[in-house]
Amino acid sequence: MKIAVIGATGVVGREMLKVLEEFSFPVTELIAVASEKSEGKSVAFGGKNITVVSLDECLRRRPDLTLMSAGGSFSRQNAKRFTELGCTVVDNSSAWRMDPDVPLVVPEINSDVIGNSLLIANPNCSTIQMVLALAPVHRKFGIRRIVVSTYQCVSGTGNAAVEQMENERAGKDGQRVYPHPIDKNCLPQCDAFEENGYTKEEMKMVNETRKILRDDSIAITATAVRVPVVTGHSESVNVELRKPATLDEIRSLIAGQEGVEVIDDPRNGRYPMPLYSTGKNEVFVGRLRMDESQPNTFNAWIVADNLRKGAATNAVQIAQKILERIRQTA
Repeated sequence: MKIAVIGATGVVGREMLKVLEEFSFPVTELIAVASEKSEGKSVAFGGKNITVVSLDECLRRRPDLTLMSAGGSFSRQNAKRFTELGCTVVDNSSAWRMDPDVPLVVPEINSDVIGNSLLIANPNCSTIQMVLALAPVHRKFGIRRIVVSTYQCVSGTGNAAVEQMENERAGKDGQRVYPHPIDKNCLPQCDAFEENGYTKEEMKMVNETRKILRDDSIAITATAVRVPVVTGHSESVNVELRKPATLDEIRSLIAGQEGVEVIDDPRNGRYPMPLYSTGKNEVFVGRLRMDESQPNTFNAWIVADNLRKGAATNAVQIAQKILERIRQTA
């Protein structure tokens, strides 16, 4: 299968290349695409150095499948140039997520919506880890309301943000991505603010969660915070259910969800942390406990590598579903 990775030199693009290899995805030809300043450079894949080419050259080669991670503006301008060639696009930006005609997919939850679509949206990283943990609970008991606070690492903003934090730690001057220092600090702002006082990141979690879980009635409020961690997003989640459930039932459902690992032994210091999620594909859940302030409500702590399940791994898993579809119809 001829595969293009657009944004191949970025943090997510490089992770996509790693995951494609780790999953032994059947790549017959890898086409690496990045910005003009990266053309002619190389990326490692399959034991070879693959030269980065232009977008036009990529289109000329007519890939079968494109993993796109080059930002919303790029995707809006170019995604359909690929689909018009019959190429399937898995887009990692926010450009198409809320388009009613574009599937928004976490494969373990709703791969059935892919159908014959040539354009599939990869959800926001924070949304993916939360819905994967909560989906089985929602299916059985129904979720009435979610209150979520995120603790999001700097790699979620890209290489320049990681460099800003590293420069601050070393006492060096350099390009600033965030409006304030990030080292030894927490910024209660992920993405730009909207008119309602929430950030775009916070509203992504609201809207995407409803679309993936197929339930617009779920009340959701989010606060997204940037923290001085390189890799791995953490979330404190408070969930009110529509039906009564015991903690054992909730824990069993979450533990039984494909792609989720429960680490929940706080008395012995065992709970999920971003440091230990790095490089792993699973979503980790712990600190499970009933909310004593109101009925039918529980708390959870959810952690995942934002570059893995939050982006690259989920995209490649979508690609695997597409490959299954192609083989079934061949």
